[in-house]
Amino acid sequence: MITEKEMDALFHALAHETRRVILDLLQKAPGQTVGKLASHFDVSRIAIMNHLAVLENAHLVVSEKDGRSRKLYLNLVPIQLIYDRWSDTYSQHWAGKLTAIKHAAELAARKEESK
Repeated sequence: MITEKEMDALFHALAHETRRVILDLLQKAPGQTVGKLASHFDVSRIAIMNHLAVLENAHLVVSEKDGRSRKLYLNLVPIQLIYDRWSDTYSQHWAGKLTAIKHAAELAARKEESK
């Protein structure tokens, strides 16, 4: 269960375009460092770190120390909680079926490519 305060932080984090792009980049390449992530933007590293602080406060980004750097990962749990809050059991059932079909299609495509 997510509190209303956590929900406010989540929607605040998702409201900014740069933060949504950061989430896209972390989805495509998990484990990026702050420096590598900042290289995708035409703003200062400090600005990116401020965006990351907002994303971490909303639990959308988690980090792992690796020596002197931090590896960043997208955390989808808060987004799933939003989905769960407003979807009904019928929608959840069919969303699960669609995910299973997508997974089976991707598996079949990989098998076809390996031939």
